[in-house]
Amino acid sequence: MRSGSRDLARTFVALASLACTLPAYSDVKKNPLDTTEQALVSHVTAGEKASIGLLEQIVNVNSGTMNFAGVRKVGDLLRPRFEALGFKVTWIDGTPFKRAGHLVATRPGRGPHVLLIGHLDTVFEPNHPFQRWERVDENIARGPGAADMKGGIIVGLAAMDALQQAKLLDSLQLTVVLHGDEEDSGRPLDLARRDLIEAAKAADIAIGLENAADNPKTAVTARRSSTGWVVKVKAKSAHSSQIFSDDVGAGAAYELGRILNGFYEQVRGEEFVTFNPGLIASSTQVDFKGQPLGASLSGKNNIVTPVAIASGDLRTLTVQQLEDTRAKMRKVVAASLPHTSAEIEFTDSYPPMAPTEGNRKLLSMYDAVSKDLGFGAVTEVNPRNAGAADISFAADHVDMALDGLGLLGGGSHTPEEFADLRTYKIQTQRLAVLLYRLGRK
Repeated sequence: MRSGSRDLARTFVALASLACTLPAYSDVKKNPLDTTEQALVSHVTAGEKASIGLLEQIVNVNSGTMNFAGVRKVGDLLRPRFEALGFKVTWIDGTPFKRAGHLVATRPGRGPHVLLIGHLDTVFEPNHPFQRWERVDENIARGPGAADMKGGIIVGLAAMDALQQAKLLDSLQLTVVLHGDEEDSGRPLDLARRDLIEAAKAADIAIGLENAADNPKTAVTARRSSTGWVVKVKAKSAHSSQIFSDDVGAGAAYELGRILNGFYEQVRGEEFVTFNPGLIASSTQVDFKGQPLGASLSGKNNIVTPVAIASGDLRTLTVQQLEDTRAKMRKVVAASLPHTSAEIEFTDSYPPMAPTEGNRKLLSMYDAVSKDLGFGAVTEVNPRNAGAADISFAADHVDMALDGLGLLGGGSHTPEEFADLRTYKIQTQRLAVLLYRLGRK
């Protein structure tokens, strides 16, 4: 079977799985929507063709994180769409954090301050073969970023356009932050996420437009963190015939093995805590690099290794869980074998989005909207199945946060990525009515 045929076959397998989760569409007139909400539903339906056309246009612009010109071009294409809705649009230059930058759009209003979060970039750089929008059939479109997450941007724009058509957009204060580096965050991270954090501090509610679990029956109330760790071991070197002697000890390789086994035996087990060594290296000489992750080695089998390094990630559901786990890992590292020494360094990346009553309250509102629209119940995703995302930087600063409200599909980060266009109405109508009800309150 040709590669393209295999890709298409995998797409349909993923589609079949997603189709099983799609809620049945009911006639909304049978549901308890007020006349304004019915108008929002109609506006979303009327604008679907234009929205999918815009999605195709921005998918066909390569915006791999390191393709700065492409990321900016997607921002340029979206700018007039936000300006037509009355937003003031600013491009945040990414030079200080070595990325293209971010699009930030703000609009004053009367009601609660809602922050919408998304990203312009994809994992597919210009040298990747997966580049163009392809309509598989009337329901499925393949393309880089179609689901993750240019489709989510389209959902957000369309929902706000429906509110504007109904003359309701002024009922909310709105800020939109679309990052240009979500797939490969710039450094230093505090600069790369500064504008999002500042926007969150001014907001009441944060809504993420990611595709999350790609299941229309779920939304995300909690996400685990994504942080890093590096263990560095030094040991006494000698001829291998002297290993395990009182004067030489076990060497760096065995000490690193003791530490990793200690993590497994003594730290593993708490719910939602995972730690994974992604690189392990030990030899006479080790040249370790963290970005991009790699190591070059040289040594001999008859030398007790004096150097060992392991690099990995650590994921937890809360900040307290993160601190407790780091303390346990430090304790394991400190119990060195004779003639060895070790240290562990931790790096912060994405913080956890802890589950809160506020987040669950927003989910309950979203669930009620979905039921009223005839799309069925929406429950929370198991945090073990929700990776890190930009909403985690905002969640601690708002009263309520919810993610996974964008266009759905499958195959994210692979050449089989697709958007299920049947979820356009589901997700956009849900978001439009949710925003209306938030403004009405």
